[in-house]
Amino acid sequence: MGIEVKNNIRIILHQPSHPGNIGATARAMWTMNLSSLYLVSPKSFPDPAATARASGAEHILEQAIVVSSLDEALADCAVVIGTSAQNRHLPWPQLSPRECAQYVVEQAKVQNVAILFGPERTGLSNEDLQRCQHQVAIPANPEYSSLNLAMAVQVICYEIYGALSEPSDQPIRPLANDAQMQSFYLHLDQLLDAIQFRKPTSSPDLMPKLKRIFNRAQLDEDEINLLRGVFKKICKDPST
Repeated sequence: MGIEVKNNIRIILHQPSHPGNIGATARAMWTMNLSSLYLVSPKSFPDPAATARASGAEHILEQAIVVSSLDEALADCAVVIGTSAQNRHLPWPQLSPRECAQYVVEQAKVQNVAILFGPERTGLSNEDLQRCQHQVAIPANPEYSSLNLAMAVQVICYEIYGALSEPSDQPIRPLANDAQMQSFYLHLDQLLDAIQFRKPTSSPDLMPKLKRIFNRAQLDEDEINLLRGVFKKICKDPST
């Protein structure tokens, strides 16, 4: 598998609170030959504790991209997978770690793929998970299923390392990136208001449910443009 595939796989830590976990994540990534680390609003970075825990993977920390929002971290990613063991009111399509790794490697042949890890204390919020096409959970002891952040990164990176060595000729279709999808969802939200689709009795889960539908559809750029063209026509003439 080419170097460009590996470089298209991005590990994102969203609001990590413990610098030691950032360093341990760098070490976990480098042992599995991954190097693209993004940090969204870390509480403390750079930090000596991160450097100490990196233990030979300091270069991963030095080249890590630090941003202030998920918008910045995900903008050019066409596939986003959220890590969470929590059951949700609106369940997201589930992958096992191995299925996740195989899917990530296939998609990374043609586009940027992100694996998103939430804050240590709370994990990913429902809003964060709505940015994802899939959710991955690491099977664990049901009586004590809490994994340290860096340990969770290690498990996922291990599976990716194995998947990178498995040859595959499956054709992959480039998808719309996160920035295009967020713009599409904003347009869809405006359309719902314009046609007065929302009512006082409407489900508060309306937009999350619609996002789940379109995330499952895995739209490409041409499909996004087609749908937005339909939205524009509807807004100009609601009777059509």
